[in-house]
Amino acid sequence: MKDFQQIFGKAPEAQASAPGRVNLLGEHTDYNDGFVLPTAIPQRTTVHLGMSKDGQHHFYSEDLDEQVSILDGNDTPSGFSSYIYGCIQLLEQEGYTIPKINLHVSSSVPIGSGLSSSAALEVATLRGVRSLLNLPLDDVRIAQIAQQAEIQYAGVQCGIMDQMASSLADAEHMLFLDTRTLELRVIPFPTGTEIVVMDSGVPRTLAGSGYNQRRAECEEAARLLGVKALRDITDPQAVEALPEPLRRRARHVVSEDNRVLEVLEGVSAERFGELMNASHASLRDDYEVSVPALDTLVAMLQETKEVFGARLTGAGFGGACVALVAAGEARAIANDVLERYNSADFLGKILVPQVS
Repeated sequence: MKDFQQIFGKAPEAQASAPGRVNLLGEHTDYNDGFVLPTAIPQRTTVHLGMSKDGQHHFYSEDLDEQVSILDGNDTPSGFSSYIYGCIQLLEQEGYTIPKINLHVSSSVPIGSGLSSSAALEVATLRGVRSLLNLPLDDVRIAQIAQQAEIQYAGVQCGIMDQMASSLADAEHMLFLDTRTLELRVIPFPTGTEIVVMDSGVPRTLAGSGYNQRRAECEEAARLLGVKALRDITDPQAVEALPEPLRRRARHVVSEDNRVLEVLEGVSAERFGELMNASHASLRDDYEVSVPALDTLVAMLQETKEVFGARLTGAGFGGACVALVAAGEARAIANDVLERYNSADFLGKILVPQVS
């Protein structure tokens, strides 16, 4: 591994980091102006920055051992550098003068697992530039710019949940977010619980998956229902007249929003688990974003003693799942389920509790 000094020949002038996130409830609701309930995870993305002296941006990924140099007028780069470049371009569009910079990135957030490695990179980059240049950006504005970087420069029509969670959440609480109004509320986990996050071993790539298609289907469903977004429908029965697959897509979003709102009223660990299980079934059957490996892993967790509930997390199409479990049991549960899962010819891993 090469640090900033080894790559750029001098010490960094600023540094910043941001966590990945896991979403407990509220999947595929954020781009429908709905409600989400993420929490931060221990793994973080860290950037070190300094001024470039040769008229070019230079970005280096320690994990990929890859360096990209960018001159003005070039096409948008691909890969990890597209997120960084997008953040810088959008800051310039906000009216800030951004000098050419050297940026070194390292990360413990797993890539392709549905834990928002891209949002962590975007938020860390914007925090780093804010620190380097003393920019007057608050954490909500950083999340908004990060979201636009992903949409405009990485080609993913994402909602704002991932970036808001990376910018504002912590690992000790859940963050309720109304993605339309950006109302925030920090709420505790159900009493006597903690979480397990496990990677199915099936990587996912949002831009190449059905993510953008699902978003387009939701927009069409909202149009047919005569509302701005599916968030404006509260009764799942209201979507039953829609043609397929729009009926099932909309039914998932409406029921998922209602599950998040029920948690706000205060629920037991047992009820929270039931809501997670129902969420997975809805994502599997109505939204059709699960895969056999995820279903297997979720089922193994759901049938394990001291597990209240489990579901896929992230957009699906592979990636990770999350379970709410009895406090103090996370490590033992994760080890037991991982052994059984891998014995079934899958290759998963434990992400939270964090592997030392």
